[in-house]
Amino acid sequence: MTTVLIADDQPLQRMGVRMLLEGTPGLEPVGEAEHGAEAVRMAAELRPDVVLMDIRMPGMDGIEATRRIVASGGRTRVLIVTTFDLDEYAYDGLRAGASGFLLKDARPEELVAGIKAVATGDAVVAPSLTRRLLDAYAHQVLAPTDVPAAEDPRLGTLSDREREVLVAIGQGWTNTEIAERFVLTESTVKKHVGRVLAKIGARDRIQAVIMAYDAGLVRAKS
Repeated sequence: MTTVLIADDQPLQRMGVRMLLEGTPGLEPVGEAEHGAEAVRMAAELRPDVVLMDIRMPGMDGIEATRRIVASGGRTRVLIVTTFDLDEYAYDGLRAGASGFLLKDARPEELVAGIKAVATGDAVVAPSLTRRLLDAYAHQVLAPTDVPAAEDPRLGTLSDREREVLVAIGQGWTNTEIAERFVLTESTVKKHVGRVLAKIGARDRIQAVIMAYDAGLVRAKS
């Protein structure tokens, strides 16, 4: 059973999501929060598998709440729910440690699939959309790209192949594309991706993309 905490300041939104979860086998809503501070408190108390996090809420917003929940070191993962697919707030949410984001107008089956994916450690953003999002806002918040990538000690733990895989992840390639590019099986690529995530301390693929940008392995498009 995957437990879910719903954080949204709109009662009707919370009610709709709760009804969807209650009617879906394998998912269980365990609480509702009206603002970020309440979400942080309830996440600590209830330890849900996933928090569905709205961004714009009164008081502490969803970005700060996400940052605090992730920083606590628990197993709870955050799925940002936003209005616009290229909202800079959504980008900030990913930087804060969220495992992905969905639009509020997502179909019920998309939301259910997203929750299940996040609960199993996957990322809920298509690679191409991740790249588009990062390209749109990287110039605003990422570290200067003239800093040598080798300065990040995490890169020194990667083999040459793993470094290539990290660059490919940062470029938004799917496992299938990586397999074709390097003439590997998809199962081998999955193993490489898993090792890369473990070595650089990334919770999921999105965090690996961000790390690749931060380290200067991938540059934002002009």
